[in-house]
Amino acid sequence: MTWHGICGHDEVAERFRLALERGRMASSFLFVGPAGIGKHCFALKLAQALLCQTRPAAALDPCGECPACRQVSARTHPDLLLVAKPKEKSAIPLELLIGDKEHRMRQGLCHDIAMKPFMGGRKVAVIDDADYLGVEGANCLLKTLEEPPPRSVLILISTSPARQLPTIRSRCQLIRFRPLPPDVVAELLVAHQYVDEPAEARRLAGHGEGSLQRALELAEPELWTFRETLLGRLAEPVLQSARLSKAVGTFVEGAGREAALRRGRMRQVVSLAIEFYRRLLYGLSGATLPGDSELDALVQQMLARGSCEEPTITACLDRCLEVLGQIDRNANQATLTECWLDDLSRIVASGG
Repeated sequence: MTWHGICGHDEVAERFRLALERGRMASSFLFVGPAGIGKHCFALKLAQALLCQTRPAAALDPCGECPACRQVSARTHPDLLLVAKPKEKSAIPLELLIGDKEHRMRQGLCHDIAMKPFMGGRKVAVIDDADYLGVEGANCLLKTLEEPPPRSVLILISTSPARQLPTIRSRCQLIRFRPLPPDVVAELLVAHQYVDEPAEARRLAGHGEGSLQRALELAEPELWTFRETLLGRLAEPVLQSARLSKAVGTFVEGAGREAALRRGRMRQVVSLAIEFYRRLLYGLSGATLPGDSELDALVQQMLARGSCEEPTITACLDRCLEVLGQIDRNANQATLTECWLDDLSRIVASGG
């Protein structure tokens, strides 16, 4: 089954339906799961169900035709508040939450959600990119989370609970979204005409780790070509950081002159390295992950060579995860790349 076109998350929909049916709907939620699996689409469809004028919210079955449903679909409903990180920013601006300096707490999401609903039902706020709230942004939300306005629902969308402050996590009901099955990703690639050939869709889905977004990224020929270069050099017995740093720099600069595009490409590079080390850890434990025969073959070669130890691979993985956070904090990318790869080289050479 597919809940109103949202693939792969019927269990989550059922949880909300039961909560509404029993009158035990919480007011604040933290949606977590990999990027590109439908969390944002689910949040909007949930908002449509809660704001629908013709069907009870407990049915979790929006009609899609009433004025409220149409307004939610168009993102113009006065009781639907949407906040997301602008592409050119590294964090969600405080102004979107509490207004600019001249209108503190008289504008922004925290002010708007405290107002009475315009259409007499609920107010629903969705904060996309909640990974980029920052400490100040998260603190701005605390009062709203501690004392939620009547008949309000606040949804934060994140990739991991670890990306949120403990004060945020403790005040939200955690809703985990699972990665999509590969066959669902392949169907979506074809249905939305991202890919013409079903065979190509299945190939990309197999590498997508349950994420439509990741599968689409891998559809870029430049990324796929660079992936082979990166993984091949990470698998070498001696990691030549200077040579790899130059290759990474060239690839990142190829994204364009905009800083946001370069940050996005740098995240792609580091994510590829994370995928490599994660599969290597699985291989050390005797397990395998489906969907990437090329990388699995590379892992098996390294295991046969006997140069892999768990502390070393874990240290490399931790360093990669640390770099993701540094990218989001606008670190100088050339310096960051050199330091990151130098550290990986040192970790590999020293055995952890």
